[in-house]
Amino acid sequence: MRRLLVLPLVLFLAGTSSAFAQDVRYNFAKDANFAGFKTYKWVAIKSAQPLSDLVDQQIKGAVDAELGKKGLMKTESDNADLFVGYQAAVNTEKQYTSFDTGWGYGPGWYGGGWYGGGGMSTTTGQTSTIYVGQLALDMYTPGTKALVFRSTASKTLDTKAKPEKQQKNLAKAVTKMLKDYPPGQKKK
Repeated sequence: MRRLLVLPLVLFLAGTSSAFAQDVRYNFAKDANFAGFKTYKWVAIKSAQPLSDLVDQQIKGAVDAELGKKGLMKTESDNADLFVGYQAAVNTEKQYTSFDTGWGYGPGWYGGGWYGGGGMSTTTGQTSTIYVGQLALDMYTPGTKALVFRSTASKTLDTKAKPEKQQKNLAKAVTKMLKDYPPGQKKK
């Protein structure tokens, strides 16, 4: 009987952990020469929703650290090999969580005879708001302003989380977003 109770709990916990996992995707221009990109400059994307200066600094700091690991150097020069910009959005979703005790009995066959009876099962639930933040990182060539690399991560920015948690989620997301940069390079 105890095993039957543990299995639903394990499945519930496994489901909730994957529901909050970051979803990261990327795309790139196959004809771009990523080996030729050595420097980058931050640019503002005109249609992007403005963020607070603090969040802006945190995002840029996390991206700067990852691009530095990839061998790219930040510059303020308009002669940079890449222009880098980001867009971020925070939306909310409603989540309903329910749990059924599963206790109770009803009509059925038992011990060679039919029995009947009533039972009681309790279902409880709660509604909560989840803040889903998406971060999109774009890399353009300066001359043609052609998009050569784009990476997005969902469930990255949570304005209601504690600052330490925000930083941890952001760093983790940016690392995942740039994991495959430069594209087509063999992993060591």
